[in-house]
This record gives sequence, structure tokens and C-alpha cells, in this order.
Amino acid sequence: MRVVIGEDLALLRDGLIRLLEANGCTIVAAVEDEAGLRRSLLEDDLDVAVVDVRLPPTFTDEGLRVAIEARQARPGLPVLVLSQYVEQLYARELLSGGDGAVGYLLKDRVSDVGRFVESVRQVAGGGTVMDPEVIAALVASRSRRDDPIERLTARELEVLGLMAEGRSNAAIASRLVITEKSVGKHTSNIFSKLDLFPDDDDNRRVRAVLAYLRGAS
Repeated sequence: MRVVIGEDLALLRDGLIRLLEANGCTIVAAVEDEAGLRRSLLEDDLDVAVVDVRLPPTFTDEGLRVAIEARQARPGLPVLVLSQYVEQLYARELLSGGDGAVGYLLKDRVSDVGRFVESVRQVAGGGTVMDPEVIAALVASRSRRDDPIERLTARELEVLGLMAEGRSNAAIASRLVITEKSVGKHTSNIFSKLDLFPDDDDNRRVRAVLAYLRGAS
């Protein structure tokens, strides 16, 4: 898996390089500012980008802006954004395109190496991975009564929320202490209630998660 890293803090950038290389990834570029990231995302052959929201020169939202521009120029480009805090506006902007292959994690999650590497792989594979705290913030801001998500039961919302974290059916079953068969039934109900008709189940999972998260905007 070929990875581009955009992170201005040298210590964290070096840590990400070492962590990902130790797990079989090839780092094609590790840059520290907006210009370097833009060049790498538009020119390099990569499978996924791991990008800090805030980069020089202004340390506001350069990383996110460059990532969104790159996804417009290269549709479907997988991007996993890292942020120090839950920032709903950034999460919504990342999701606004309606495609998968996106992730938004708090930097604290990098300490869970296995989970972080799996998140990178899921985004590279076209999935959607969102930090639990980001999900909670987005869901708390929902207020639309005509939102299709309102059709879901409390348990279905739990299942969909865990799907948004990038968890498999087996992991969801373990977390909720139910069977995988039950998770499959809930997932089927979610697809039906969100009018996601059969095509590819992986694609429907991504579309369901995006509908769930975009509805908070």
C-alpha cells in the first residue's frame, strides 16, 4: 500500500512513517506543508493519503482544503484526515462529495496501532472510517424531521454508528453482544429503510454511512 503523509510535526510525521512501514506500507512522500502536500496528492502514485487538517503556512485548514481539491481532481482519491479536535465543519466538508474512501480520526487514535492501520487500509479500500467522537458530535446536531435516518430504530442506529467507525459485522456483534446473524438482519433493515437497493454490499455500507453522517449538516 502506497501512502502519502501530510504532517507538520516532525516527531509525529516520523512516527507515522515508522508505524506504517512496520505494517507493510510504502511511504511515497512525507511532507510538512500545503505546497508539498498539494504536489504529492496531485502527482504521486498513491493508494491513500494520511493528512493533518492544519498545516503551514497558516495552520488553519490547509490540509483539509488540499485533500478536498485533490479528490475533485482525482475522484475517489482515498484520504484519511487527522485532527487534534472534533471539528464538525471539517467532517461535513470531507463528506460533502458523497463518495467513500474517506476517514476522519482524532490524533489520539494513532496510539492504537492496530486500529489505526486497519483504518488506513479500510479508507484505501474505498471504505469510510469516522472517529466515534466525530460521529457523536454530528449525530447530536441532527434536527431534520424528514431525515430518512429517523426511520431507524435505536438498535439500527447503534449498528450504523459502529459501521461508520469502520467496524466489521463480527466486530459490531462483539461490541453489542449480539450474534452476527442479528447484525446482518439489522444491516439489511438499514439498507431497506434508507432506500439503498441491492448492488454491492460493501458499496451499500459506504452509502449508508455517508447518508448517516451527511444528514447532520
